[in-house]
Amino acid sequence: MLSKEDYLMIKAQLERGVYQKDIAAELGVHPRTIRRALRRGGPPRPTRERPSKLDPYKPLVDDLLKENVWNAVVILREIQAKGYDGGSTILRDYIHPKRVLRKSRATVRFETAPGRQMQSDWGEHWTEIAGRRTKIHFIVNTLGYSRRFHFFASEREDAEHTYEGIVRTFEYFGGSTQEVLVDNQKSCVIEHRVGDRVVFNDRFLDLAGHYGFQPRACRPSRAKTKGKDERMVGYVKHHFFVRYRGFENFSHLNQLAEQWLREEADPRVHGTVKEVVTERFERERPELQPLPPVRFDTSYREHRLVAWDGYVDVRGNRYSVPSELSGKMVVVRITLDDRLRVIWDETLVVEHPLRPRSEGWVTTPAHHRRLWQETLGVERRDLSVYEEVAQCS
Repeated sequence: MLSKEDYLMIKAQLERGVYQKDIAAELGVHPRTIRRALRRGGPPRPTRERPSKLDPYKPLVDDLLKENVWNAVVILREIQAKGYDGGSTILRDYIHPKRVLRKSRATVRFETAPGRQMQSDWGEHWTEIAGRRTKIHFIVNTLGYSRRFHFFASEREDAEHTYEGIVRTFEYFGGSTQEVLVDNQKSCVIEHRVGDRVVFNDRFLDLAGHYGFQPRACRPSRAKTKGKDERMVGYVKHHFFVRYRGFENFSHLNQLAEQWLREEADPRVHGTVKEVVTERFERERPELQPLPPVRFDTSYREHRLVAWDGYVDVRGNRYSVPSELSGKMVVVRITLDDRLRVIWDETLVVEHPLRPRSEGWVTTPAHHRRLWQETLGVERRDLSVYEEVAQCS
């Protein structure tokens, strides 16, 4: 039976030029029901409604709808956390007439073979990290065939975190795809040239060579080329970040993300392919390329000159290295979990945890033993002559 809200929506949709049969399909009624309501000039006379278990939670449901959260499963979990013990049908019946008819332009969907392609894109979201409102960035990587996806969150979306997100996704899937389709961020794409030639970032090409995939880039202003992945960016925003709204740190966020992926996203029935994602992935898994034995190094790479006293300056603090490297140029690697690695002649010589300058210099005594020995070997001068001069004066 139509409600007053239904009738108001019918009138509004008719004024927008929507056909009666489309309105009926949205409301889940026969087109004759729409015509009768229009002839009557209103909905049927309301009957006396019995109290519902949902009544105390309707304000919360309305608040979620105002925040553009329309997924009934997400809303159900939110009100269950507040004590709701009813079913989902009554909730869906309450939400359904509130939905606005939204028609999107039809597009031809390009399907890829198993193991063929992974699509990658970044999203942004505001949430709480350690009690503070923080803008976080998250990279979403989606398999074109099975629609299984993975995401990784960080404080920035630079090249290092882009590569780390792709590497973590390959590790989550247990293999890599034949090609990776990316947007046109500078961490991956330098420029598009005449003749559809793409100039890729050198380090992104190193990543591609390490995992054996062919890099591909969307054409400028053609974001729908990777529409499967962009849809998953919205899915993460409206599901994961609605379910979880605060985190201790980024490690905690990413730990919950993989737990949510295993428990919620992977077992879902995908709306387009009409299959359980994990079941479809089992057909794709054998087509993935095996992972290399050595993980790609996603850390920041810089050069530093070792000072005469056997220290290198990194991010406002000083870290000791073996004194025999004094005066030499070394490579420093800064990992995404704040570890400093110093490399000389392609060999790791020392590793330190990064610390703020307020905690003092980071020193390993053995690094400077030779310097101290050289200092002890300096000729000592008799200072008695200076004492005599002082007494005479």
